[in-house]
Amino acid sequence: MRKNSFLPVLIFCACVAQGQPFKKQDKALIMNLQQHVKFLADDRLEGRRTGTKGESLAAQYISAEFQKAGLLPGGTSGYLQSFEINEGKQVNKATYLSINGETLVLMKDFFPLVPSPNVTIHAFPAVALQEPGMPWFYDIHELIEENVKNPHFDINAEMENSVREINKKGATAVILFNSSTREDGINFNSKDRTSDWPIPVLYVTREAAKKYFKDLDATLEIKLKTDISEKKRTGINVAGRIDNGALHTVVLGAHYDHLGFGEDGNSRETETGKLHNGADDNASGTAALLELAKMIKKARLKHNNYIFIAFSGEELGLFGSKYYTEHPTVDMAGINYMINMDMVGRLNDSTHLLTVGGYGTSPSWGALYGRDGKKRLYSENLHFHFDSSGTGPSDHTSFYLKNIPVLFYFSGLHSDYHKASDDFDKLNYTGEMFIVKHIFSLIETEDKAKSKLVFAKTRETLMTSSPRFTVTLGIMPDYTFSGTGVRIDGVSDNKPAQRAGLIAGDVITSLGEQKISTLENYMQVLATFKKGDKTKVIYTRGLQTLSSVVEF
Repeated sequence: MRKNSFLPVLIFCACVAQGQPFKKQDKALIMNLQQHVKFLADDRLEGRRTGTKGESLAAQYISAEFQKAGLLPGGTSGYLQSFEINEGKQVNKATYLSINGETLVLMKDFFPLVPSPNVTIHAFPAVALQEPGMPWFYDIHELIEENVKNPHFDINAEMENSVREINKKGATAVILFNSSTREDGINFNSKDRTSDWPIPVLYVTREAAKKYFKDLDATLEIKLKTDISEKKRTGINVAGRIDNGALHTVVLGAHYDHLGFGEDGNSRETETGKLHNGADDNASGTAALLELAKMIKKARLKHNNYIFIAFSGEELGLFGSKYYTEHPTVDMAGINYMINMDMVGRLNDSTHLLTVGGYGTSPSWGALYGRDGKKRLYSENLHFHFDSSGTGPSDHTSFYLKNIPVLFYFSGLHSDYHKASDDFDKLNYTGEMFIVKHIFSLIETEDKAKSKLVFAKTRETLMTSSPRFTVTLGIMPDYTFSGTGVRIDGVSDNKPAQRAGLIAGDVITSLGEQKISTLENYMQVLATFKKGDKTKVIYTRGLQTLSSVVEF
């Protein structure tokens, strides 16, 4: 990665490239945007992955900028608001398996399956016998061969059914192996949220099984311990506010987290371990947030209170913004509207196209961007593309789902998105200056209106837009849910889920004959249905278990 040693040159080029002189304050704004991005996208912050030292350094920088701008602390601990992210399960080093005194290597020779309880066992089972009070050995060779041509075969569901039956017959553990040459796809899936099994299941790899289980008549000394725990990390939102004693509050937000070294599997790089600095995604939006905080403070806009929130955990599924809307530091009922800036640093110099999402979430937006209202907005070197939806893959979604009008500003996708090449020198800082001035003019215009915006529900951008899906259930999933199943955050009008009576807060646990344990599992099951299919959906609502028929 480049170390960004050519800042003055970029400033000069940015100003001249448009073929026009800039005012002193415009040059200062461009320079400030560059300085913020230069710091946030520096290699030292190691990609600002949520829960890391790099995220903490970024949070400290943002806090300091809020303080310099004269903002009051808006978090739960000064400017900061911490939140917990449940990443699933992890197998701990205390887990072991020894056979006849030889210790197998964890995650190389064996591993426990996620739903296993934590137990310690010392026993002398025979490989070929299945005795009550002993661990049982289970070769899945025949199971795999019998289902080679079965497109609906789910090894994980089969394992759960088998384990519960084996437990009823008195087994204390299952030692699983596969003598077939076919792959079985069994692994330690940290995201598996299947309900805990009554006995532990340890999978012994093919090479280790050949060594230890070749004599089916042998009695083996087995010592095992399973130690599996929740895997968690802590993210940090950063918030500063302007308190004018007004009835309503405007929220301005941008996420500041990025991908780190791609550890969470959300990189588009073919090679692993590359540093992702995330200059456009979303150091650019964070820089805009910091500058708007200074501009609004200086302008003394008085008819709203203002809170500026830099969210973390966005790249993992809107964790930070969802947490904030459920643990707000301002009165949610008094929020006027929310503006979100995500990837606003790559305005195209040819098209000057800026996407404005959330356009349909309040009639005020249509009036403001209409012929008469638009005259009051700064729009130099900008053309607008409007998207009415209040939802999408960014933090405004969390506020829209609380019935708050939103606007989402986005300068477009590019080939560096979620790649290591999204770096400081690729941004159009002059273009971002135009965007910041435009957003400020909108906020300034709305402040003069002195009234709270009316919320309007829109169509929702659904998670099932992939070509492999031919149907949709019509839900917005709660990506932060750590329980078994898929919890619904929102339901789209006139879609199968709404017609079946599902509502926000319901947790889907089965579709047809397939159990749903995770979001990934849900998507795999959904892909098996086609238009016109009917099936039963089982879900929980509070303490009730309910079922309905859905038609796709």
